[in-house]
Amino acid sequence: MTILCRGELRGCLGRLTPDMPLPDLVSHLAQEVADSDPRFDPVRPEELGDISLEISVLTPEREVQTLSEIEIGRHGLIIEKGSRRGLLLPQVATEHGWDRDTFVAQACLKAGLVSDAWRHGARIFVFEAQVFGESDRG
Repeated sequence: MTILCRGELRGCLGRLTPDMPLPDLVSHLAQEVADSDPRFDPVRPEELGDISLEISVLTPEREVQTLSEIEIGRHGLIIEKGSRRGLLLPQVATEHGWDRDTFVAQACLKAGLVSDAWRHGARIFVFEAQVFGESDRG
């Protein structure tokens, strides 16, 4: 679940393994992301008119062995090493104009790892996403 305020990222949280029916999970995540993304202050009531939601339903992930298997615009990434895990949705790379190397490096950083952790034992997984959202209000 991604919250946007006037088209800018305002919060993003999700689950890789659904533990409840999708409609209930969407409702739960909308509430959770509004006040629990540690990168942002909680959403304030006066912001609600400028808020839009985006929901990404992910396919199961699969591990890749080489970066050449990653398709920008199609694949999202999960980087995993030890207890650290970072996920970037497929649309992130295209929204930022990233190439494959930058996308992988940014996923490593999101996991709290060094940018080339994939060269040092971090595993790379790809997935696809079906994205639903409201039209931008701002």
